[in-house]
Amino acid sequence: MTFVQVIDFRTDRLDEVNRLMESWADATKGKRTATHAMVGQDRSDRNHVVEIVEFPSYEEAMKNSNLPETDRIFQELVALCGGMPTFTDLDVVRDEQLNKEVVQRLVDLYINGGNADALDRLCTADYREHDPANSSYDLGLAEAKSEAQAFFDAFHPRVVVESMICEGDTVAVRFSGKGRHVGEFRGLEATGREFSGTGHCTFRCEGGKIAESWWNTDDLGLMQQLGVMEG
Repeated sequence: MTFVQVIDFRTDRLDEVNRLMESWADATKGKRTATHAMVGQDRSDRNHVVEIVEFPSYEEAMKNSNLPETDRIFQELVALCGGMPTFTDLDVVRDEQLNKEVVQRLVDLYINGGNADALDRLCTADYREHDPANSSYDLGLAEAKSEAQAFFDAFHPRVVVESMICEGDTVAVRFSGKGRHVGEFRGLEATGREFSGTGHCTFRCEGGKIAESWWNTDDLGLMQQLGVMEG
């Protein structure tokens, strides 16, 4: 179970605290078990600071606490504070990464559902799509829908998300896919052949919707599997 430690303290020396956190990160490289650390400053009280540190589990957090470098840094942190920091230990019982969810819905409804109109619900009005396989590398929402629907109708693709990583407003997806060439596509008559492949896509989210995407798929491999090009 993911574990989070919240450290609450007061200081008027935040720049020094930040430098101290950087020195801790350098000193514990290869040994620390923390996976994510964040420092926030209270907008209404600039001397009130909160650090949030995430670990894979409570047990991993305890390993981190027992590092000699962690104890040394904590003592130096206390010296920069106006009092002893307080700690809150939290077992994470719910963790929703909302940008990941909208991307997963795009995979389910748009690609696997074969429904280009799903982009109207999932994307911003000024959505931009970047894909070297399209007629233009920079397509707007209407053009992206039109070209996608033509592809869906011709190939009936099905995609499996192999991994998904979210950082800030960006979600990176690694996927595998398969399908069958059942309809005409850009002058190529249906071959009836099955195909499979892998790809990556990076999405930029904005206000709970997808605002931009960058696609990379093995289009050469697709053409080879359809017998259009030699391997």
